[in-house]
Amino acid sequence: MINHLDLGKKIIKDKIPLLPKNPGVYRMLSSTKEILYIGKAKNIPNRLKSYVSDSSLAIRTERMLSLTHYLEITTTTNESEALLLEANLIKKHKPRFNILLRDDKSFPYIFIGHKDKWPQLTKLRGKKNRNGYYFGPFASIGSANWTIKILQKIFMLRVCDDTVFKNRERPCILYQIKRCSAPCVKHIDEENYKKAVDDAVNFISGKSRQIQKKLSKEMEKASKELDYEKAAIARDRIKALTQIQSSQKINQTNLNEADVISIHKESGKTCVQVFFFRSKQNWGNQAFFPKHDPDEKLENILSSFISQFYENKTMPKLIITNHKIFEKDLLQKTFSKKEAKDVIIKEAKTKEEMSLSSLAKKNAKQSLTEKLYDTQSNSNLIEQLAKKFDLNQNTNLIEVYDNSHIQGSDCVGALITFGNEGFEKKRYRKFNIRNDLVKGDDYGMLKEVLFRRFSKAVKEKAGALSLPDLIMVDGGKGQYSVSREILNELGLHDLPIIAIAKGKNRNAGDETMFFEDKSYKFKKNDPLLFFIQRLRDEAHRFAISSHRSKRKKNLSKSLLDQITGIGKQRKRALLNHFGSARSVESASFEELKSVEGIEDNVAKKIYNYFHE
Repeated sequence: MINHLDLGKKIIKDKIPLLPKNPGVYRMLSSTKEILYIGKAKNIPNRLKSYVSDSSLAIRTERMLSLTHYLEITTTTNESEALLLEANLIKKHKPRFNILLRDDKSFPYIFIGHKDKWPQLTKLRGKKNRNGYYFGPFASIGSANWTIKILQKIFMLRVCDDTVFKNRERPCILYQIKRCSAPCVKHIDEENYKKAVDDAVNFISGKSRQIQKKLSKEMEKASKELDYEKAAIARDRIKALTQIQSSQKINQTNLNEADVISIHKESGKTCVQVFFFRSKQNWGNQAFFPKHDPDEKLENILSSFISQFYENKTMPKLIITNHKIFEKDLLQKTFSKKEAKDVIIKEAKTKEEMSLSSLAKKNAKQSLTEKLYDTQSNSNLIEQLAKKFDLNQNTNLIEVYDNSHIQGSDCVGALITFGNEGFEKKRYRKFNIRNDLVKGDDYGMLKEVLFRRFSKAVKEKAGALSLPDLIMVDGGKGQYSVSREILNELGLHDLPIIAIAKGKNRNAGDETMFFEDKSYKFKKNDPLLFFIQRLRDEAHRFAISSHRSKRKKNLSKSLLDQITGIGKQRKRALLNHFGSARSVESASFEELKSVEGIEDNVAKKIYNYFHE
């Protein structure tokens, strides 16, 4: 009998003599070239020797080695480079044997431009490639939006984008409700607007008392001059200022720029809670649930989390943890070099640090308890579903399909996924229907969607999703039959399908389920029926929103999109100059030529398109 563990060890053993004693990253791959594990090492051969010389490996490691067929090596100049490369590759490939940070979206920042003539107040995600002031990160879009709303009330800065701003001829509703000073139509001069911008920057930086004194003087002056409308505006701005100050007081600390990270582990699962402190204020917190082996040590989980979390984010000067971390010195050195500033990682020591760390851990514990409860509840529902339809007891992953269109236009197929941890948004997919012959035909659209989804998986193409344990489709016997036909064609005879047919008059609670040659009905108060309705409704919601998005996109297409050779930049230049596509249509050749970035031949092409 073939010992796959020994084969995996042999592949590594044969490779070791050929490797330089340098820092770098190694990747273990399966027979299908799936990346199983990504690791880094100061000395690659020495690190790999531990896999083949150690006779008491963890079961997880033995399982990984038994699947290993290939070994790839990338050398680096130093260990810090290896750490950054490892974090980048783990986030990109998400190997199943690594500790994985899931849901690692970039956080929103509030942005105020300082080089613009009329700076805009907005929120930004991603790269900081614009000149201006960045404030954040905020833990959620909601907290960033709330802060912007308050800032609008106090400082009345514009939030509209440049295209709208340049083409306005009269103030919008934000001016009427005292949320904007209408710089678009010069209701405020440049100097006073610049003062408002400076005040907003000072305010977010923690200098709110100065602003309050200034507004109080304005209100008193307006009252003495009997300008009660102006006094009322100043009063409302002071009220908004007081509101945000009371919020700041609750969350006030002495930490100018720091992240407090606390970890809590229970039942083999972990929650990491991150609190963001900027300008001595708490700007929100967020919980993360890294994927890892149940027996993984806390210091390893925390180290992997931090290296992946900050891989694409701006770091604070101080990171406070509630637990020691693996390779702390290496992380500090790497981050300091990356950020070009001293980054300190330390366990909570002072009274304030201990208090904040304890608060973060309390939140982590609460979030994990809720997560475990939801996971258990979801597992129970999936188990009951499997029992009801006599499915495989290892059912863990369900895919649900639905279509959406209006009289055959903007046809979209939708796929949503549900597992033990709830709806798995990263596995959601939308399919733009390509075959014109099936547009508007629900059966034909469903067949196309299922064929495209599963033919890719069967052929193990790159980017293909793993197979689910159960498929559900919105529809009756007809949808069940075409789904079964497609899957049988692809050789997926054992993949179960359930069709959910709406009842008479499409009443909720009167659904009929079709599975194989049987039909099933549920009592109206059956929890299992509510669960199935929830899955169906989520697929329906996603299909409709995808369809609306596609329809909106098609409706918003400009006349300029139909002209070959007119890309985004030229289109933007034309719209900024003329204000609309209709104005471009009526423009003369000379007027078109005068636009920056529009050469003579391009201007001629545009003119001929509209006038020939």
